[in-house]
Amino acid sequence: MQLLIVYYSMYGHIHRMAQAVAQGAAGVEGVTVALRRVPETLPDQVLEKMGAKASLAGQQDVPVCTLEELAAADAVIFGTPTRFGNMCGQMRQFLDATGQLWANGSLVGKVGSVFTSSNTQHGGQESTILSFHTTLLHHGMVLVGLPYTFAGQMNTDEITGCSPYGASTIAGGDGSRTPSDNELAGARFQGEHVARIAKKLSA
Repeated sequence: MQLLIVYYSMYGHIHRMAQAVAQGAAGVEGVTVALRRVPETLPDQVLEKMGAKASLAGQQDVPVCTLEELAAADAVIFGTPTRFGNMCGQMRQFLDATGQLWANGSLVGKVGSVFTSSNTQHGGQESTILSFHTTLLHHGMVLVGLPYTFAGQMNTDEITGCSPYGASTIAGGDGSRTPSDNELAGARFQGEHVARIAKKLSA
């Protein structure tokens, strides 16, 4: 069973969450996990001014996803930072190029899931995942979130991401906050949960 994690991460938060998702999915017997990123759309000089060059350089060993890989996967878990309550432009442009997959019904019946990050606790995490679901539904994918059996999303002892829609992390206004143990646990749980459901469907 092939599970694909496709993400964009400017400052490394989603990259770290993607690694945790992969850890969770890889723990399911018979599941092969591949980590892929979407193409960058911003020029180098803009990324330099945004202070993102170092983080992006650290992700260069992750291959760029192809449409053929999407079609071949049994499940796809997408990771995107929020941009005004929606997915980032890099992810949007990648998905907008999947028209031929839609025309061929290539993703129909495959499991789709989403995780995200935002600067603040109420920075559009839930709306980003929910609006992302619209594209997955148009492709005929079967949506899977983060059920309340992940008890960490009920945690009120700390500021934390994660909701029934998917795992999430809070980066902080200056991006200095890294994913917490609870948020990484949610990402691992989501990876394993998606993998188990996709394995059942592919059988």
